[in-house]
Amino acid sequence: MRVGSIVVFVALCSFTAYYIYEPIPEEIEERWKLMLTNSFFRSLSHLADLSELLGLKDYMGVMYFITLVEKIVPLSDERVKVTEEKFDGVEVVLYQPKQQGAELRRAVIYLHGGGWCLGSSRMSPYDLLARNIVTQLNAVVLSVEYRLAPPHHFPVPYEDVYHVVKHFLQKGVLALYSVDPGRIAVSGDSAGGNLAAAVTQQLQKETEQEVHLKAQALIYPVLQALDLYTPSYQQNQDMPILPRTLMVRFWSEYFTSDKALFRAMMANAHNNHESSSLLKFVNWSSFLPPTFHRKYNYTAPTVMLAVEGKAVEIDGPSRSFADPRASPLLVPDAALRFLPKAYIITCEYDVLRDDGIMYVTRLRAAGVEVTHEHYDAGFHGALMFTVWPTDFLIARRMTDNYIKWLKENL
Repeated sequence: MRVGSIVVFVALCSFTAYYIYEPIPEEIEERWKLMLTNSFFRSLSHLADLSELLGLKDYMGVMYFITLVEKIVPLSDERVKVTEEKFDGVEVVLYQPKQQGAELRRAVIYLHGGGWCLGSSRMSPYDLLARNIVTQLNAVVLSVEYRLAPPHHFPVPYEDVYHVVKHFLQKGVLALYSVDPGRIAVSGDSAGGNLAAAVTQQLQKETEQEVHLKAQALIYPVLQALDLYTPSYQQNQDMPILPRTLMVRFWSEYFTSDKALFRAMMANAHNNHESSSLLKFVNWSSFLPPTFHRKYNYTAPTVMLAVEGKAVEIDGPSRSFADPRASPLLVPDAALRFLPKAYIITCEYDVLRDDGIMYVTRLRAAGVEVTHEHYDAGFHGALMFTVWPTDFLIARRMTDNYIKWLKENL
């Protein structure tokens, strides 16, 4: 009986170790902590797949559990005043220094990540980041609770963010919160970086806009939906936190819940004639430094007229892969020339690495001042791993460098 128990125990331990272990690159710090963290994400993803297969709940509905686990009620403390408000009908969380002074303050408009389908400004890592920005910069932080897909597909998340930013940039509103109109930045991570880049581009085009953004800070942003087989998508397709399958699923759900689109995007065969004409803007053989080409050779994505015998429908005539509000990397060079200075973080072990690097290349070529911080041992989502038990050393370094740049450039 004792021998049998030992055999069962050893077998259970072996199975657990086999499930948790992943071939993570040696360069990444705290590898076992990342494996353990990712085993939770993988387990939830498997459960979400099963739930969708059985017709119980859709995939993103199950994955939203990640958001619920981290959600808190943002409260004021001895240094930071926190209020929840609505700007132009969109929920926001506003963080302000409690100590009042005569001078006007900086402001950071922050857009959370989560693939447009998950995430919340009320998650504990975003709450902590906002408080750090407030206390270290004596700044106002506006965190936007934009609506998520599904059911709110593109362009709803973008439009929510756009309306909030336009509302906040009114001189009367800025005066209400003692914000200096010349010291405002928009920032976001992952899908939030996408929204930040898109809104920045839009505002720069509007000649009637009186108050302009001084800076944009994009943290491992996702910037294009045309080529989902760049070197970083290939190299990191099985990396923890954001494997290629999940990123492709985020993209497809952002546009539509039609699973035919997901399958087409997985094959990188989702482009139509409209979007294919813009592939020149995401040709990584031109915009990636040779060191990032690795062993891969450029092949243009396939152009499809239909998927599985039918056209892929995306609600509305302008809601396509070619829309720069969804893919900011697709704007022509002329649209980049007068954008505000940029801070862009990329991570080596991230499917989105090449999106950020291509944007750095194109912004610099257009004459925009860019600070590019590349983390050779970084992985997607690293900045948000600041709360125990998933607190990582790299998250602290990223946060310190990010806030340092804001302090020096805003």
